[in-house]
Amino acid sequence: MTEVVAALIWDGNRFMICQRPAGKARPLLWEFVGGKVEPGETKEQALIRECQEELGITVRPSGVFCEVTHDYPDLTVHLTLLHAVISSGTPQKLEHNDIRWITPEEIPQYEFCPADVELLEKIIQYNESVSRAAPLWKRSGTPD
Repeated sequence: MTEVVAALIWDGNRFMICQRPAGKARPLLWEFVGGKVEPGETKEQALIRECQEELGITVRPSGVFCEVTHDYPDLTVHLTLLHAVISSGTPQKLEHNDIRWITPEEIPQYEFCPADVELLEKIIQYNESVSRAAPLWKRSGTPD
């Protein structure tokens, strides 16, 4: 099983998604920024490294939102979605085709990698379950 981490980064009521490049597996599908955990790394260290490599930003992980296991035809991934805050830098398309900031309501407008679908369902469910006074992005460690 491959350990993978991904970042749930909020900007107000919108969170970041990235479009995979045309030449990689699952081309042009949308995903959260992240990647494989290397031997000897913690999940938090892997997330910091992946965000730097893929977007040129430094993030501060602030806890696990949820975890899922997904079987692709070529591999099984255990995916951990971590809350993260951008501590420095502006996201750049260093490895992705595009970057977008979307609200939970806009999720159906995008085609995501299969492993991310369950994560997105959890974001929608959680967002619908919290009161308007305390939406998810206010609970994720992002500064006001």
